[in-house]
Amino acid sequence: MLKLIFHGELQLGLAQAAVAALAALGMVLLARRRGIHLESETLVALVRGLVQIVAVGSILLLLLRGPVWTSGFLLVAMIVAAGATSGRRAKGVPGAFQVSTWAIACGAGSVIALMTWLGVIDTAITSLVPVGSMLIANAMNTNSLALNRFRADVLAHAGEIEAALALGAEAGHSVSPYTQASLEASLIPAIDSLRSLGIVWIPGLMAGMLLSGARPVYAAVYQFVLLAMVFAASGLTSMISTLMIRGRVFSPAEQLMLQPGK
Repeated sequence: MLKLIFHGELQLGLAQAAVAALAALGMVLLARRRGIHLESETLVALVRGLVQIVAVGSILLLLLRGPVWTSGFLLVAMIVAAGATSGRRAKGVPGAFQVSTWAIACGAGSVIALMTWLGVIDTAITSLVPVGSMLIANAMNTNSLALNRFRADVLAHAGEIEAALALGAEAGHSVSPYTQASLEASLIPAIDSLRSLGIVWIPGLMAGMLLSGARPVYAAVYQFVLLAMVFAASGLTSMISTLMIRGRVFSPAEQLMLQPGK
C-alpha cells in the first residue's frame, strides 16, 4: 500500500519508519491501560534509534572510502556507547558504567579480535563493522539483563545479605547466588536464539547473503557461526560484568550500599 503512495526510496523509507513507530507506540498505549508507563522511555528510544542508525549509515558510507584501520575507532566508540546504555540498568550501583564498558570491551572485543585474526570475520570494513556491531549490541543486551537482574535480586534480598554479613560471611560470598542467577538469566535469549535457529526464525544475515548470491548452505553455516560468536561474546561479557559488579554494592567496610528505597 505504501509503495502506491510513495515512489521515492527515501520517502518510502520514512513512511515505513513512521508506521513501525506507530505500531510500537500502540503497544505502549496498551501497556499504559495496564498501569505500565513506558511512554517517555519508548519515545526517546524510537527517536534516538532512528537518528543514530541514519547517522551510522552516513558514517559507514564515508568509512568505506577510508583505510581499514578506521573501523577500529568506530567499534571502540560503539563499545563506549554500549557501556553507557547498559550501565543505566544498574541504577544506584557505583561504577556501573565502568563495569559495563570494561565487560563489553573484554567480552565482545576479545571475540571480535580473535575471530578476525583467525579469519572468521573478514577484515573489510563492510564485514568487520556490521558483524562487530552485532556482537557488541548483543553483549550490551546480555549485560543489561545481568545487571538489572542482579540489582533486583540484591534489593529483594537485602535483609538476607545483611544477616549473612553479620554472621561473618564474606561480602562476595553473600551475593554469589544472585550473581549466578543473573548470569544464567542473561544468557537465556542467546541460548534460545541458537535453539530456534532455522525453525522459529531465519535471521537477516542469512537472508541478505542469499539475496547477494551466496550458496544457501554457506549462508546457513555462517549464520550459525555468527550466533555462536554472539553467544561467546555475550557469555564472556556477562561473566566479567557479574564478577566485577558484585563488589560495587559494598562499602570498603563491607556494608551493603544498595538498599530498597534509595
